[in-house]
Amino acid sequence: MTAYIFPGQGAQFPGMGKDLYESHEIARTQFHRADEILGFDITSIMFEGTIEDLRQTRVTQPAIFLHSVILAQIIKNFHPAMVAGHSLGEFSALVANRALSFDDGLRLVYQRALAMQKACEAQPSTMAAILGLEDQVVEEVCRQIEEVVVPANYNSPGQVVISGSVKGIDLAVEELTKRGAKRAIKLSVGGAFHSPFMEPARLDLQKAIESTIFNEPVCPVYQNVNAEPFTEPHKIKANLIAQLTAPVQWTQTIRNMIRDGGNEFIEVGPGTVLQGLVKKIDPTVSATGA
Repeated sequence: MTAYIFPGQGAQFPGMGKDLYESHEIARTQFHRADEILGFDITSIMFEGTIEDLRQTRVTQPAIFLHSVILAQIIKNFHPAMVAGHSLGEFSALVANRALSFDDGLRLVYQRALAMQKACEAQPSTMAAILGLEDQVVEEVCRQIEEVVVPANYNSPGQVVISGSVKGIDLAVEELTKRGAKRAIKLSVGGAFHSPFMEPARLDLQKAIESTIFNEPVCPVYQNVNAEPFTEPHKIKANLIAQLTAPVQWTQTIRNMIRDGGNEFIEVGPGTVLQGLVKKIDPTVSATGA
């Protein structure tokens, strides 16, 4: 059974999507439509901007969404049996399985980006990648730190990203290194995504999601907050709202998709990160790019 998976923030690169634009009429139509919806020329930024331009949250999230959704629209015989997306990628997955329209998905992604940027600017915070430790050890250390520090992304066995205050992340990195982490790397990000620091953004996005029409999808979406499949629009909405302050349970998501028959995973979007994570989670299944 084929599962389509969609990447999140961090997959961007200069020139992304230009090959799609030059090769497919539908891509040109969607890029021009995106410029109209967003009110700025994201097409030019994606094709001609620098990596610094693409690291701006208000640009990064719509850009990755656009690349992923357009790619899904031009895949031949695209009939997904199941979909999932890593963080931001969940919105791309929801357009791909027709729970959301292209226009509504892009509007929500842009509102999400602006809300997250605002939350980041209101209170300094950051993230760090922890490699080579059991999840339970990372969780234990996070609980012991007398600052806000939480697991944010369970990416694969032995790879957890933590999120929290600048001081808290520094303390956690120090302690996790003592506990035997192979690497504990502070990330160059705008703030503490998937943590309590995103609560103001969650409240802003909640209003937008609740006022948007979600349709019955053509296949289940396995959602980040609990790694389980959903097809009911009201449940999909609730999980999407909770996602901003909850950890991304990616390891659990892939395992549950395999449990339910997924044996071929196709990453739809820029980069190959998710393919690598799938292979680390279960090397017996196929993981390729679209």
